Amino acid sequence: MAWSLPEDGVLGIFVDQPDPEDAGSPMAAEWGLARAAEISEAILLDTMDLWNDPATLEPGGRRVLVFDPSEAGPWFDERAPESFALQPRSEGGRGRQIQEFLAGELEEARRVVAIVGPAPTLDPAVVVGAFVCLESKDLVIGPSTDGRAYLIGARGELPPVLDGLDWDRPDALMRLMDRLAETGLSLAVLPPWYLVETPDALRMLAGHLRALRRSGFDPRLPRLERLCRGLE
Repeated sequence: MAWSLPEDGVLGIFVDQPDPEDAGSPMAAEWGLARAAEISEAILLDTMDLWNDPATLEPGGRRVLVFDPSEAGPWFDERAPESFALQPRSEGGRGRQIQEFLAGELEEARRVVAIVGPAPTLDPAVVVGAFVCLESKDLVIGPSTDGRAYLIGARGELPPVLDGLDWDRPDALMRLMDRLAETGLSLAVLPPWYLVETPDALRMLAGHLRALRRSGFDPRLPRLERLCRGLE
């Protein structure tokens, strides 16, 4: 079943250019630089293809790839589907980047939803559900299993609740809830999901993909399926 974006909505997807020199990543520590870059590229390309697929989302609506680093524009120009607008992320930490993206898009759109981390198996029904939540709530959060969030959406004027929030902390979501307690914003919460940023999360992904196949469902993540077949 294909879903559609609301006419007054914007879907942003935060993406990173694969970095073959990122020796500090957990994936590189486990499998080496070349393998880590291959994993990052598979996640990115499969994610772009999935959200461009008419079987996932019907044509129409505004979709934005919010990319990093800012100088990677030409790289994404060559690879991003035409259905996506391209927008470099702002300076600063991830909390500020999410804040500025949402606030900027809300100047023109009524509802904005951002997938803020690598969640390639995320069910499109959850994303469409986030837009539905924003019909009656000011903010919607999708908690991730690592203590942060995989999705954040907002409507109306958004106070700076995300600006300066340390997104790398495992208690980032808890700290965001503390900030929200000081506002009058109403909140909707989506089901938890997992981000694929560590070796253990990739193993979770490998099992998830096999389970989906065993159930007769095509996850439409071909690069990741091929990569995960040889995972140890």
